[in-house]
Amino acid sequence: MISRKAANSINGRIVFLAISIIINSFFNALTVSTQMGSAIWTASAVSLSHWTQISLGNILFLEGVVVAFTNLALLGHFDWFRLVRNLLFITPFSYLLAGFETMFVKMSVPQLALGWRILLDIGGLFGVAAAVSLYQRANIIMHPNDDLPYILRFRFMHGSPVYSQWMSNVPPLIVVVLVFVIKGHWYSFGFGTIYNILTQGYLIGWADRHFLPILHHHLEFKN
Repeated sequence: MISRKAANSINGRIVFLAISIIINSFFNALTVSTQMGSAIWTASAVSLSHWTQISLGNILFLEGVVVAFTNLALLGHFDWFRLVRNLLFITPFSYLLAGFETMFVKMSVPQLALGWRILLDIGGLFGVAAAVSLYQRANIIMHPNDDLPYILRFRFMHGSPVYSQWMSNVPPLIVVVLVFVIKGHWYSFGFGTIYNILTQGYLIGWADRHFLPILHHHLEFKN
């Protein structure tokens, strides 16, 4: 059994980070393949991919770059180190997600009965929240989309995972609605997306306490 000290050492945090990237990309891809609605940022990327005809992996990467620069604006200073760390996360994550999504499609997940797809979607969104909690606590490198609520949570919202998550959902929700207005179709937006918007903050807070709680938050700035 790993000790608390070892878990929170730099090597331990790197291990948890690697695990979280795989978990996050795997479960995000699962939610996309169910066609029941994915996490809102993923839904916005899928929507943009269908609109622009740019591959999902590339859209996920480009969207991450835009959000990374937004995060620096919220911090109030240009932090090259933070920017590089954001880019180091989105590069493997974006293309792992696209690869896993292709795998799930080949496994005929989109053709499963409705009940099974709902269960897989809910389970996938829980897995996403658990992964976010894990790499937010490790805080070595982070996806810009999750760095955003992290900054909001500890800099502006007194540590609340719920309010910070809701606020960070506004930009991708706007993207999804705009693509719907232009294309007349929802892409990867549905039951699961609404469930994600309403519950992800609570699920992250739950995972902070119960999913590998040996790892604690490593903050870089004061509230």
